[in-house]
Formats: sequence, structure tokens, C-alpha cells
Amino acid sequence: MPHPKRQHSKARSRRRRTHQGIETIAAASTGTGSKAGFSHRVCPITGCYKGRQVVAPKVKKAE
Repeated sequence: MPHPKRQHSKARSRRRRTHQGIETIAAASTGTGSKAGFSHRVCPITGCYKGRQVVAPKVKKAE
């Protein structure tokens, strides 16, 4: 394995790492008229995916 002849400076390493930040996940409309959710995921409110009912919808308990 090749080894560097000299040590990289801290600035050089940090300059390289500036573009490795965490990307935010974009929210999109689910298509069922509910709130915006994540694409390619089941809507947690309605339980629909691609316009079909996949999971039973969550029902809030009345107190």
C-alpha cells in the first residue's frame, strides 16, 4: 500500500470534508390529500401507499 510522503495539514483535510455534510430528506405530497410525507414510504396517517390501503390507519385515542 502506498503511504503519503508528508502529513496532510488540518486545513487540507477539513477542506476536503466540507462537502460531506448530511443531506436533508425532501418531503413530498402523499397523493391522498393528507399532509406532506416522505416519498416511497407508507403514509403514517392514512396507511396508504401508491393510492392503495396497505396498513390500517392510526386512530388517536379520545381522552
